[in-house]
Amino acid sequence: MDQTKLPLREIYVSCSSHREVAAAIKTMIVRGAPAIGVAAAFGLVLGAKKTRTKAYPSFRKEIEAIGDLLIATRPTAVNLLWAVERLKEVVRQNRGEKVEKIQELLEQEACGVLEEDVKANRAMGRQGQILIPDGASILTHCNAGALATAGYGTALGVIRAAFEAGKNIRVFVDETRPFLQGARLTAWELMKEKIPCTLITDSMAGSLMARGKIDLAIVGADRIAANGDVANKIGTYSVAVLCAVHRLPFYVAAPLSTIDLKTKTGREIPIEERPSDEVTSAGGRMVAPRGVRVLNPAFDVTPHRYIDAIVTERGIVYKPFGRNLKRVFAGRG
Repeated sequence: MDQTKLPLREIYVSCSSHREVAAAIKTMIVRGAPAIGVAAAFGLVLGAKKTRTKAYPSFRKEIEAIGDLLIATRPTAVNLLWAVERLKEVVRQNRGEKVEKIQELLEQEACGVLEEDVKANRAMGRQGQILIPDGASILTHCNAGALATAGYGTALGVIRAAFEAGKNIRVFVDETRPFLQGARLTAWELMKEKIPCTLITDSMAGSLMARGKIDLAIVGADRIAANGDVANKIGTYSVAVLCAVHRLPFYVAAPLSTIDLKTKTGREIPIEERPSDEVTSAGGRMVAPRGVRVLNPAFDVTPHRYIDAIVTERGIVYKPFGRNLKRVFAGRG
């Protein structure tokens, strides 16, 4: 689904080459860390199927180049790198097979990436919903629902699971400037699911917390460093600080593929800079003076000290994150 057209139009985009997939990721037709990982996996499959070479060395070289092109589209979300490297490893481990066989194995692996993501999201929902009390008012930021994943959602999956468990909940949806993922996408998903929600501007969150209207916040993640620092949509840091000031729980929900143990702290996470017109215009209309200087980082980093828990498919991870993320990643959570 073309997410740039929501909520006004529901249009599907069909990609027939890895370059079209790369363009869809770059222009945010498809977005959300898990979703772009899945899309990139199938993009690599499309590229592999279009190769004309039958020789393993040249085939592997082509796959490496296709993978690098896909990885370069969005540098912050680690799921993209993880998915592409996972498929590259299939090629590396099957050097003795014919190219046709490796192409089949790549498609199987991409299907596995998709299926595993849906299962992980549902597992996160089941486990994370225990953090949400009956009657809670929940703040979200950006979109971490089915649109951002292969299905069901991460942070929004936790909310969905709480609603499906019969809990009486209400969701305050941050609009999430400048791309309006909250206003356009999260509100659309929640209304489809008939989950009670209220759209607010980003600047309203602190006031609502002070008035006792919000009980907790839960967000997704694009990369989680080994120490628990979290990169997520710009504005997440502000929400976390506001929660800390008002002594409200701040939770993160993300699959294991979002955890990057090779990145020690959030300071090492690359932050993508997006085009200026996302800030200066809305719906194709200018809302700022032409020629004004613009800063448009797509993400910020929330230090682990502001995070109360991280929900994964293997369970809820609490502090100290540096130790416990390694444990859950190794299957001992």
